Amino acid sequence: MKIAILPGDGIGTEIVAEAVKVLQALDLTFETESALVGGAAYEAYGHPLPDATLKLAKEADAVLFGAVGDWKYDKLDRPLRPEQAILGLRKNLGLFANFRPAICYAQLVDASSLKRELVSGLDILIIRELTGDIYFGQPRGRRVATDGHFPGAEEAFDTMRYSRPEIERIAHVAFQAARKRKASGGEGRVTSVDKANVLETFQFWKDVVTEVGLQYPDVALDHMYVDNAAMQLVKAPKKFDVVVTGNMFGDILSDAAAMLTGSIGMLPSASLNDKNQGLYEPSHGSAPDIAGKGVANPLATILSAAMMLRFSLNQPEAAARIERAVDQVLTQGLRTPDIFSAGTTRVGTVAMGDAVVKALG
Repeated sequence: MKIAILPGDGIGTEIVAEAVKVLQALDLTFETESALVGGAAYEAYGHPLPDATLKLAKEADAVLFGAVGDWKYDKLDRPLRPEQAILGLRKNLGLFANFRPAICYAQLVDASSLKRELVSGLDILIIRELTGDIYFGQPRGRRVATDGHFPGAEEAFDTMRYSRPEIERIAHVAFQAARKRKASGGEGRVTSVDKANVLETFQFWKDVVTEVGLQYPDVALDHMYVDNAAMQLVKAPKKFDVVVTGNMFGDILSDAAAMLTGSIGMLPSASLNDKNQGLYEPSHGSAPDIAGKGVANPLATILSAAMMLRFSLNQPEAAARIERAVDQVLTQGLRTPDIFSAGTTRVGTVAMGDAVVKALG
């Protein structure tokens, strides 16, 4: 097993170090190799995704990724900004399916911004299509308008588009995930989120998802407009089981769902291609405002490493060990500042990582 370690910028280096420490505490044999990415790579090589980093990622069985970005790079030309590294990795590795579980641990119910009764027992899986939609659609750019409300004025434009194969493959992923969750006691329901009442792209999305759903008679399917989905996430989040949606809507909804759990610092993610090669990262960003202070929550990254063991490295028992260890640490009352509350014990990044290692036994 070969794991590419790409810590990135900001708190990325701190949280990835703790996840690697947890992985090394397992009785597994694997090879790791680290490389620069994002702003750190730009400083060293003049590009956020150097050829050597991309080569390493392609050759690895899985990529453990931290976070990229810093305000000081915001004035760079867009192709050179740190965030282009993650987009480049998704495109070059064909990482089309993003899994973002939003689970509210019983120990963190009161850390959520919603009432206890709304989030207690919450377990949602958001599946986001990751390589299409308006983020990658062409053409895009700036020009002088020749029509519209202000002909002759400067305008910017992006293209939202999806092909049938792109929609079909992410729909299959969602239905299969719902089927597996049902086998483990879940509801077995897919909610497809769209904006079919306005966008032709998402009317097509809705039609194709409906067709694919006919192949899964044991899985329920419903459709929901994205604005209603956003409202329902904060009104009645436990009504969702598996949510499948496009790139932009998934980007927004998964971050909203993260706060239901008490902190985005608890939300792992996996991005997979059709060979189960994956990139695993916490759902939060590089948080340059707290970088170097030793207060970042490493649990999302540690849980991302558990997802890596389960999905790409075929080590489900090791993944479960990490997840049980995280649960045990929370039961012990240890909290980083983002999830701290009265009656619990405040710890830093390294101490939280050490506690997870100790809980592994």
